Amino acid sequence: MKFQMDIAPNISTAPLDPGPLKEGELRLELAEFTPHAIHQVPTYHFRMIDAQSGSEAGSINLRLGWDENLTLYAGHFGYGVDEAFRGRRYASRSVTLLKPLAQQHGYTHLWITCNPENIASRRSCELAGAEFIGTVDLPESSQYYARGMRQKCRYRLEVA
Repeated sequence: MKFQMDIAPNISTAPLDPGPLKEGELRLELAEFTPHAIHQVPTYHFRMIDAQSGSEAGSINLRLGWDENLTLYAGHFGYGVDEAFRGRRYASRSVTLLKPLAQQHGYTHLWITCNPENIASRRSCELAGAEFIGTVDLPESSQYYARGMRQKCRYRLEVA
């Protein structure tokens, strides 16, 4: 399936204060705002904190940019939840908590991608309110292709 790039919004890439990010027992704590090590775009890096135990439960990042790599293959979010905290919907809840921050940066929608076989991540996208758009083949030049991946599922998340 061939996808066209949609029109890039006017995105502010200067860091903003995200304010308190909490929902129930989940709290996001800003770790840093730096260029992403792989994608080289300004990125917020957050720790997912289980507020009841105070333990780090995972991480999520919000990548600020609008190029073919982000919108088709990598997505604007990257997340992972530690095994002990899975099943609590921390990934989808973290995405939802970050929607207002993305909107402050000028986004009207964001892209989330995942591997087709990653059922948990696909479910997280759906629970966050993202719409499945389709699956795209990775080009041989992609860093993901070099790591053995051949496709990415694409989800569009409205934030405005």
